[in-house]
Amino acid sequence: MSHIAVERNRRKQMNEHLKVLRSLTPSFYIKRGDQASIIGGVIEFIKELHQVLQALESQKRRKSLSPSPGPSPKALQPAFQQNDSPTGMGGGSFKELGASCNSSVADVEVKISGSNVILRVISHRIPGQVAKIIAVLEALSFEVLHLNISSMEDTVLYHFVVKIGLECELSLEELAMEVQQSFCTEAIITAL
Repeated sequence: MSHIAVERNRRKQMNEHLKVLRSLTPSFYIKRGDQASIIGGVIEFIKELHQVLQALESQKRRKSLSPSPGPSPKALQPAFQQNDSPTGMGGGSFKELGASCNSSVADVEVKISGSNVILRVISHRIPGQVAKIIAVLEALSFEVLHLNISSMEDTVLYHFVVKIGLECELSLEELAMEVQQSFCTEAIITAL
């Protein structure tokens, strides 16, 4: 008899927690009222919040790098950072190959993920910029498999998954620089 009461109490707690999760999550993330849909919607919402947090942190970093209101040619000089660090995953570790190219205009991060490349770009919102990035990628023999765009106020995060073309001979650093250049030319024109 006590086992039935314990199970009933557990289900009651679970339903209360699901109600709280549902109330904290915008309704368009939750398609149906079943438990799996609620949990799936909450997961998507949390992922979105993480992206917004990263965009805000990057915006804060860019503002601290560039105290002047407009970009200067010196501020447009990208800073490279090569990521070749062991990362703990499960029980073992693996090498994560990547590169980043940051400036006061945009932060560009490139990582290898299997046979694809993950490209993350955080910048101020610039009309037509995503089309410029896609044009750069296609010109360099990359195929865009997936694109996710998140924005908050004037900051935008582009998250690309791209397939490496057979003709592509670029390093990760060169790819990051090419994407960064699509922003730099826009920023120089805007500054003039």
